[in-house]
Amino acid sequence: PHHPQRLVVRACVRPCMRSIDSMGADQSLIGQHFAAFLFDMDGTILNSIAAAERIWANWATANGLDPQMVLAAVHGVRAVDTIRRFAPAGTDIEAEAHRITLAEIDDVEGIVEVPGACEFLCALPADRWAVVTSAPRTLALRRMAAGGLPIPDVLVTAEDVQRGKPAPDGFLLGAERLGVPITECLVWEDSPAGGTPHTSTTAPAHATVVDYTSLSTVATDGRLQLVDRPS
Repeated sequence: PHHPQRLVVRACVRPCMRSIDSMGADQSLIGQHFAAFLFDMDGTILNSIAAAERIWANWATANGLDPQMVLAAVHGVRAVDTIRRFAPAGTDIEAEAHRITLAEIDDVEGIVEVPGACEFLCALPADRWAVVTSAPRTLALRRMAAGGLPIPDVLVTAEDVQRGKPAPDGFLLGAERLGVPITECLVWEDSPAGGTPHTSTTAPAHATVVDYTSLSTVATDGRLQLVDRPS
């Protein structure tokens, strides 16, 4: 069985966040205001780990690689970057990445939303949130549909950046497309490979949450305030 990871919530605005036990988090973002939210996809708003592991384990075995070694490296990383790292010499990287993507599009069995994600996303103003993913656009749309999630107006995918995660390019582009400074965004991630859009040498502390069931937002004056969901 796969145990849910805690989501790493990276505040790009303030270097300090106060403690709060009721959120089940290391530090709290409750009450703070942000220009926009930037969400990773796999593992952050939906769970596709079972499907991804089936496909990548088969690919590793077919190429004489240790599946566990490959699986430990794929999460949050573009397929083309994983293949470039592990594939035998002479492999057509782009063609192989395309085959992997087609297999992932075909296999969406077991893909579900992270608890509370759909309701949380649907309550956000359309121009205040984006999804930034290492998946190609076609795969991202397929997985979000399979998980019953809304499609954002701003969707940054593998094709949109030259450097994939952990480079911050995708998050920077997401903020740019929303028309807000990256320094006023809240980034939601579940993987160290997700990178960070901080430009300073001292990164703010990270809060963590298990899912979205206890969270809500209030939108006022073009800002988003994270609040506890009413019981």
